[in-house]
Amino acid sequence: MGRLFLRYIEAESVHCCALCATHLAAHDQVVSRQFRGRHGDAWLFGDVINVNDGPPEKRLLLTGLHVVADIYCNGCDTRLGWKYVEAYEEQQKYK
Repeated sequence: MGRLFLRYIEAESVHCCALCATHLAAHDQVVSRQFRGRHGDAWLFGDVINVNDGPPEKRLLLTGLHVVADIYCNGCDTRLGWKYVEAYEEQQKYK
């Protein structure tokens, strides 16, 4: 296994992985807290770091059909959620 390089955020408030405390996003990168996921409330972030993407796949979400990819923590490989890759409906493309 190679050496693990993680980036750190210099900010007053930082969102981290709950399992390994790897920095993921500065608090000012929260775009919205008004989302629902499969397991409850979900947040939409702008830029995140220290994550890797799974393969893109089509999923039917509450807001329609989207192409999404699961994201995983680079520190511990925990599935953190997913990111939007493509939205088919014009009003959903901001995601």
